[in-house]
Amino acid sequence: MKNKLLYALFLFVSMTAASQTDLTWDDLAKIDYTEKYFPAYESNFLYPEFSQEIINLQGKQVSLSGYYLDVAPNGDLFILSKNPLASCFFCGNGGPETAVELQFKTKPDFKTDDVVLITGTLKLNKDDVEHFNYILTDCSGFLLK
Repeated sequence: MKNKLLYALFLFVSMTAASQTDLTWDDLAKIDYTEKYFPAYESNFLYPEFSQEIINLQGKQVSLSGYYLDVAPNGDLFILSKNPLASCFFCGNGGPETAVELQFKTKPDFKTDDVVLITGTLKLNKDDVEHFNYILTDCSGFLLK
């Protein structure tokens, strides 16, 4: 009996340690920006300074819910947004911290503005202005409503 209890405790701890961290949009909002000039574009861009809390999650599996946006005409840019398409940060509501780039293993069957829960590996991006500051790689997800 004692061995079974010890085994069950070990399984519980192992499963908990391997599970993803649930992120919120408030977590992602803990970011500061400075303007930085990028010569290749002859323009200034907002350069992110991530919180230590988020830096500690880099390379780890996380989950975040939001609005799914399929914004590229050729279907190769997927975004998870705090807001639906009509009020996403491209339209002036919020900043870059209100959207996450999604890189899926397999393209999902979601539609724009579906509310979804996405799980993926967190990648922080400071220097590549052609990608978002927050990126989830190897994504999977499911429809919430």
